[in-house]
Amino acid sequence: MAGHSKWANIQHRKGRQDAARSKLFSKLSKEITVAAKMGDPDPDKNPRLRLAVKEAKSNSVPKDVIDRAIKKSQAGEGDEYEEIRYEGYGPNGVAVIVEAMTDNRNRTASTVRSTFSKNGGNLGETGSVGFMFERKGEVMYTVEAGDADTIFEAAIEAGAEDVESSEDGHIIYCADTDLNDVSNALEAALGESESTKLVWKPTTTTELDLDGMQKLMRLVDALEDDDDIQRVTTNFEADDEVMAQL
Repeated sequence: MAGHSKWANIQHRKGRQDAARSKLFSKLSKEITVAAKMGDPDPDKNPRLRLAVKEAKSNSVPKDVIDRAIKKSQAGEGDEYEEIRYEGYGPNGVAVIVEAMTDNRNRTASTVRSTFSKNGGNLGETGSVGFMFERKGEVMYTVEAGDADTIFEAAIEAGAEDVESSEDGHIIYCADTDLNDVSNALEAALGESESTKLVWKPTTTTELDLDGMQKLMRLVDALEDDDDIQRVTTNFEADDEVMAQL
């Protein structure tokens, strides 16, 4: 499985403390507010908002929090947020993409740059690592959704491009512009997904040992701890033995 998919599994295994969960809710709420601001406040008429709401629900964000985030967009909140992508290298030359949503570009750039340098990485120019990733739609299902053949058939029928099945579940990839249609078709065939979102999928990966993984996790944790950072993607690869020791 590619690095960013394994990363989700690490986070899951680590377990989320209340503080981390609160931070996650805040970031998901911000995405909902901005998505609603940019289009229609009705998720059925706004694909980006629909995906944001779906991702929030999959992370157990309460309905009243979701509704409040949509209402904020109608009250004028969300105007000041700017979406920025940062690219750089982490320890051992791992490629890192940082997606931010901020009301202060200078503050965020300064924080991201210092976080990289303090944790053995360095911030690059836009495009410095982006060529090692493809923008894709990603839909995740648990193993209970069906066996590999069932999921594969449903995915191809829905217009997806690729499926990765393992003991951790099924990950279905599609073109980024097809995510709304593909996820709707999959939902009709397989039921509610575990997660539906746009991702940066690595096309090349960097193999890490345990020491390298621990250093990378420190960088990613530090980045994700910042309120302006929405998500962090890397292109690490690590074998099962290394993953088991984290």
